[in-house]
Amino acid sequence: MPDGAAPPRAAAAGPTGAGAVAAATPALAPGRRLVSPFLRRILLVNALPLALLVIGLLYLDQYQNGLMDADVAALREQARIYAGALGESAVQQSASGDHAALVPDLARPLLYRLTDPTPFAQARLFGPDGNLVADSQVREGQGGAIVTEPLPPPANSGLISSIVGWFYDHLLAWAPSADGIPVRQINKADGSDWQPDLKAVLALRGNNTGQEVPPYIRRTPDGRLLVTVAEPVTHDNQTVGMILLTHDARRVDQAVFSVRFSILGLFLVALVLTVLLSWYLAQTIARPILGLAIAALAMREGHGRTGAVPASLMNRGDEISILARALSDSAAALWGRMDAIERFAADVSHEIKNPLTSIRSAIETLRRVEDAGKRRNLLGIMAEDVMRLDRLITDISDASRVDAEISRSAPERLDIVAMLGALADIDDATRQPGAPMLVVGQLQPGLAVAAVEGRLVQVLGNLIGNARSFSPPNGRIVLAAHGASDGMVEISVADEGPGIPEGKLESVFERFYSERPQGESFGKHSGLGLSISKQIVEALNGRIHAENRHDAEGRVCGARFVITLPKA
Repeated sequence: MPDGAAPPRAAAAGPTGAGAVAAATPALAPGRRLVSPFLRRILLVNALPLALLVIGLLYLDQYQNGLMDADVAALREQARIYAGALGESAVQQSASGDHAALVPDLARPLLYRLTDPTPFAQARLFGPDGNLVADSQVREGQGGAIVTEPLPPPANSGLISSIVGWFYDHLLAWAPSADGIPVRQINKADGSDWQPDLKAVLALRGNNTGQEVPPYIRRTPDGRLLVTVAEPVTHDNQTVGMILLTHDARRVDQAVFSVRFSILGLFLVALVLTVLLSWYLAQTIARPILGLAIAALAMREGHGRTGAVPASLMNRGDEISILARALSDSAAALWGRMDAIERFAADVSHEIKNPLTSIRSAIETLRRVEDAGKRRNLLGIMAEDVMRLDRLITDISDASRVDAEISRSAPERLDIVAMLGALADIDDATRQPGAPMLVVGQLQPGLAVAAVEGRLVQVLGNLIGNARSFSPPNGRIVLAAHGASDGMVEISVADEGPGIPEGKLESVFERFYSERPQGESFGKHSGLGLSISKQIVEALNGRIHAENRHDAEGRVCGARFVITLPKA
């Protein structure tokens, strides 16, 4: 398979490509992107506290009750002034001097003059027997005719006021009522169907309890808020009547409405800003994440080998860009691993095919050869090829397990000085006469690395075995270690062999590359030892490289392999 081609995948039933992306995640379908679940959650989180705050502010019972209390107090004070004026100017003492009574002819014009400067008010004067004596809205006209002047009609609140009032009233219908002056709903539009119990008022007055007749507040069907208070009319500490002063408390409604309107206006502005900010937040977070999800699905379907993650997401300069770059790097690493697997499979098939071809040729020749000596030679060739296949399969299996085993094993602290000393002692105990000698060179005390012990020993064993195969008889293989300045530890394995050909210092780590010493028979090595060593070191977050050693005259006097691992 050529480099850059999509890897083969097992056939599966169902849609593929863009159709599979949409089918796999219905939420990503174009018709469902207008209001995403993320946007709905943002709107809910942002708007709910705002709505609760506005509901709390619209619930203005304390404010309204305060206004109502002030209006009642002012109206009661005004009623007391009227009662005092009537008690002094509209009362006639009896001849015996022990009884006083209201004079209707004096009370009516006086009551009218008292209420004339007061808008939206009506005063009604009753005698001790409960009969109406005077009404500020009823007076004599020309020719003795009776003229009635009702309270002014309710103020024209307009459409906006009606809408706000309707919304407010329905909103408060769900809210608990706070303690305050009760407001009654009445059927008569004039709201004048109330009169205190005069006997109860006279009894309170006679007992000098100081109690006041409670105010009567009601709302008429046409929307007017009417407040009525009752005050006794006295003369020389004698109650001669009762005055009822009714007031259209439209100023209370107007004040509450202005506050409501201001709150609702601010709420609408804040709501619009909340929606816009939520939309902006969704566009800057939810849509990029959606783009990353689509890119990931495209990668899964094999359509995103290069450029699957948009560059605009990787260049945002925020956490989304970090996630986008991580996804892009992961995809690149995954495709690189898949390419490596493809190349590895191609190399393995090529390397295995050679001994198989040799075995097949030997078998075909063996069938035609009758000479016993030649037959033994052919069988020997077949045995060597079988051993070569066994080494190849063993090394291939080891190479395929390296990454998985290291990912499952946690790196531990390893004492390099003790490890290299143990390797030298083992080699000294098993070395054959004339074989290269493994010695420990310069070591920095206390060196330790973070690695997997078994795999690091395998790497050192591969490097020592490679150095031994190139070293002359009784040569020296030197192990050394020292700390680097970047928080790493360098471990080196040096030999006294012919060195590595120029231009091949990187090639020696390629799979199945084999640069063997003269005189060694073909097929003794699989060419995977150094490749596996590099794979292990890189999996341990380290590096490995090869270099030639030179003497004082600049001649190559051996090779050195250097491993760099993180310091523990």
